[in-house]
Amino acid sequence: MASIAPRKRTGATRARTSTHEGFLTHRNLFWGKLSAALALALIGLYIFVPLPGTHFGSSWLGYTLGTVGALLILWLTMLGMRKRAITPGRWSLKGWTSAHVYLGLCLTVIGTLHSGFHLGWNVHTLAWALMLIVIGSGIFGIWVYATLPRALSSNRYDEEGAITEKQMIEALRSLDRQIHDAAQPLDAETATLVGRSLDEDPFAGSFWNRITGKYPNCATRGTAAELRRLRAYRPRLDNDPLDKVDALLTRKEAMLGRMRRHLKLKSWLQAWLYIHVPVTFALIAALSAHIVSVFFYW
Repeated sequence: MASIAPRKRTGATRARTSTHEGFLTHRNLFWGKLSAALALALIGLYIFVPLPGTHFGSSWLGYTLGTVGALLILWLTMLGMRKRAITPGRWSLKGWTSAHVYLGLCLTVIGTLHSGFHLGWNVHTLAWALMLIVIGSGIFGIWVYATLPRALSSNRYDEEGAITEKQMIEALRSLDRQIHDAAQPLDAETATLVGRSLDEDPFAGSFWNRITGKYPNCATRGTAAELRRLRAYRPRLDNDPLDKVDALLTRKEAMLGRMRRHLKLKSWLQAWLYIHVPVTFALIAALSAHIVSVFFYW
């Protein structure tokens, strides 16, 4: 019985594998391994090489670490520019992002060793603290992009299939029209109550409401609860218009919940950048002040 020779891996297969490879595992964790080796080497130099106990930053290793750290910070800020020029290969955007993440983590070691652990209430420590905030927000951003897109995609699917944000909005508008028509036979007081839900802006709410997904003053939820309370004290009638309104409000509550979960996840995907980017510019300003003060006043 003839054996079947294994098929050779083609370029197309390698391309598909590369496409599905995440930036954290790019090139078999090349940048992660390089950054870890660099961090361990610097820690070894700091521990075993004879260096002055005071004014460590002015030693040859202190100046070297400071120069490398400053250049690395400037290079890390170039990722936004790099995103505008997507190219394949060794310096692809995926590879650049992988280097950005792991070298950014290595910067915690470089910056801390450069300080010689001499921290105080001054511009030098401010630069170090801002660096840690930028790196910490970047770590949070990695977690966000690793977990939330899956949750965002899951929120778009139900038993009827996928639904886009635009379709969610259209579904809410359609339900509002149906609720408006169903509320016509109601008395004026009840119709006014239902109108509170129709007047509600699904995008209203503070930034806190959006990122938490909690809307304690939701008019639709309040209207539905009040109508159910009224129905509990009224005799049940055949073809009661309140039944239809209640059913439609229940559907609208569910769709609003879905829309707000969608907005919450989108907000988390963007919120970390409101810390990461501005603090990066503050870091560059503090770093400039640190360098000027060191060379001109020390």
